[in-house]
Amino acid sequence: MTEIVYKIVPDAVWRSAKENGVFEGAEVDLKDGFIHFSTGAQARETARLHFAGMSGLLLVAVDATALGDTLRHEPSRGGDLFPHLYGNLPLSAVLWEMPLLIGVDGRHAFPEIMP
Repeated sequence: MTEIVYKIVPDAVWRSAKENGVFEGAEVDLKDGFIHFSTGAQARETARLHFAGMSGLLLVAVDATALGDTLRHEPSRGGDLFPHLYGNLPLSAVLWEMPLLIGVDGRHAFPEIMP
C-alpha cells in the first residue's frame, strides 16, 4: 500500500515547479531547509493554521515511499510527527494534484478520499 503525504502549495509556485521539472519548495520550505508535508490526518489542521482564507492553493498528493530516506517524520506541532523532505521533490513522486477550494463554511474543502 502506498503511503501518501500531502503538500498545500500556491498554484503559481506549483506551476513554476512543473515548468522547471522539480519542486524545490515554497518560501517557508526554503527558509526552514526542508519541504513541509502533512499526513492525511494533519492536512486539514495545517490548512486552518497556515492557509486560512487563502485561495489559489493546490493540494498535492505524493507517494512517500518514492522519496526514500530523504523523507523523515519529525516532531512538530503538539509533538505530532510530520513528514519533512530533505531535498527536492521529484515530480515523478506526485500521484495527483487538485485545487484546494474554500467551502461555504469558510474552510478549505478536502477530498472525501482523505482520512
